[in-house]
Amino acid sequence: MKFNVNQQDFQQALNYCQGVIEKRSTLPILSNILMEANNSKLTITATDLDLIFIHQLSNVEIIEEGKTTTTSSIVYDIVRKFSSGKKINLSLTDVSKLQVESDKSIFNLNCINATEFPLTEENFNENEFSIKSKQLLKLLNKCKFSVSNDETRHYLSGIYFHQTEVEDKNYLTAAATDSHRMSISKIRLEKKIDFEPIILPKKTIFQLCSLLDNYDGEVKISNLKSKIKFELNNSILISKLIDGKFPNYIQVIPKNNQKKLEIDLQAFLNSVDRVASVSLDKKDGVKFNLSKDTLNLSVNNTNSGDGKETLSVKFDHELEISFNSRYLIDVASQLDGKNVEILFNDTGSPALIKDPGDFDSIFVVMPMKG
Repeated sequence: MKFNVNQQDFQQALNYCQGVIEKRSTLPILSNILMEANNSKLTITATDLDLIFIHQLSNVEIIEEGKTTTTSSIVYDIVRKFSSGKKINLSLTDVSKLQVESDKSIFNLNCINATEFPLTEENFNENEFSIKSKQLLKLLNKCKFSVSNDETRHYLSGIYFHQTEVEDKNYLTAAATDSHRMSISKIRLEKKIDFEPIILPKKTIFQLCSLLDNYDGEVKISNLKSKIKFELNNSILISKLIDGKFPNYIQVIPKNNQKKLEIDLQAFLNSVDRVASVSLDKKDGVKFNLSKDTLNLSVNNTNSGDGKETLSVKFDHELEISFNSRYLIDVASQLDGKNVEILFNDTGSPALIKDPGDFDSIFVVMPMKG
């Protein structure tokens, strides 16, 4: 095997692989990436057995076809330290040595034979549909911060994707909750699709986000019992799904929150962020003291002090309620509109947050006690 590749293209592909490969893998082969040079393309594969990432580079000069595997983190570290945009020459000097050369640098890296790399071929072409990359990214971004970190309730440690129908319109809807907060977002589908509800794991979500950040185009999605496949222009991501039943999230959405607070989004975000500065671990609640058209925000921490701030808002009631500042910042950071609408019922009930710039997304945040 012998080929030349552009430094930037190679670095980006290797960078994606870092997100898939487990840092402390028990099997040495799982710390490696598989590189296959054939048909004037270089195919790079990384896996942790639950997630498979395949990336193709076509801007490659292949002198001799072949394949091998080498330690992902080492080759990435070397490649990113080479001069940007330079040509890198890679060649298999013998079965277990890969030579990596650029400018005046030569590295000889240890390899494990490609036959040991775990690969499963599966036929996904049953029920495929396409979606625009920016739409899929929107669903992931609006929901990912609400995914639970609680290992015991594994069915909450992902985003629930399912098809919904409202007034004869079809949507792909995403929902996530950690039982303190919830995100729901949907995008319109051109037609009804053949798609079983799934729970997408957290690691897959973040890997998919980093791919979609740099891609503008169609994403082909197909799922097969316990796996799902995402196809981008020159990348494929295949992931196992979370086995479990996602709770009925619809019944958690507050139905009778009549007290509506309207507030400038950026002012609100900055204000909450500032007053929360006195709380080192962000565990202290931000207290909302609401009266007519006025919001007083305060945080009190026994060890470090307190902070207060007043904002002009649109509000017609009186209410005191506290929230985890992190939850509010997470939601507010994902809103598109100029304002934010928060609907309350009473001190102990969850608040409903709406985005006038995106009617297809809603958020629910539980208040803090005390």
